[in-house]
Amino acid sequence: MTDLALAVDIGGTKMAAGLVDAQGHLSFRSQVPTRRTTGPADAELLWGDLAELVEKVLAQVGSGHRVVVGGVGCGGPMHLARGEVSPLNIAGWRDFPLRGRLALLTGLPTCLDNDAKALALAEGWIGAAAGYDNYIGMVVSTGVGGGIVLDGRLLHGRTGNGGHIGHMVVVPDGRPCVCGSRGCLEAEASGTAIAAISGQPAALAPVELRRRTGTLVGRAIGATVNLLDLSLAVVSGSVALGFGDAFFDAAQREVDATCGLDFTRGAQVVRGGLGESGPLVGAGRLGWLSVPEGP
Repeated sequence: MTDLALAVDIGGTKMAAGLVDAQGHLSFRSQVPTRRTTGPADAELLWGDLAELVEKVLAQVGSGHRVVVGGVGCGGPMHLARGEVSPLNIAGWRDFPLRGRLALLTGLPTCLDNDAKALALAEGWIGAAAGYDNYIGMVVSTGVGGGIVLDGRLLHGRTGNGGHIGHMVVVPDGRPCVCGSRGCLEAEASGTAIAAISGQPAALAPVELRRRTGTLVGRAIGATVNLLDLSLAVVSGSVALGFGDAFFDAAQREVDATCGLDFTRGAQVVRGGLGESGPLVGAGRLGWLSVPEGP
């Protein structure tokens, strides 16, 4: 009998689900677009989309397999202890009890965390940060998020939102951010921000804007490296990976320029090693870590 974890990833663009085994292999992946919502009155519409997706994936489990745990990564902010989410880029969910609703739907013990923190766990498990005890994992996509592993442990903070690098200010008095501040990394370097700046989808951004985006991400990484004595930043997400060398070369140059202390010099910015499967592998990892005898 092969045990599996139900993995769910929820972002501003899509919701995805799949099954992850104890070695990190992903199977039976499926996804749907995230419904555009205007406020909490739409909460149940979103939930209905997600419930249908989860039931579709669970229906594919055949003989010789059993699903024993669930893990879900979702955009933040959230209140980890209560299992509630209020994603800035999903207006329909405010203090939505996502963990409890999924557990009730599936009958599985379910672990919830920020999607970028889940991805950081995945990269440290079988990805580009494997073997590292001190690093930051980042997602630069529709939004910008991060998860920090320090001394081999994922940082959570007071309410579970530790590592949210997307709201580090990188351009003083810059563009307004949905969090209420100005010049946050998310307001300057996310796919949403790039589309607003350029007037076209982020995938069509000119090379100068790709380099600027990499520089700003590198600026935030450099500050985090200096603060926490890290040696590695693993960056994933459609914007970062889609922008390619222009982005990563600019990010590395900025880190090199801002990390000149003996203990920060040489910090590396690398591409995520798990590609599109990373967020679901991370969600599965959340579930497995909640099982005492898990991997």
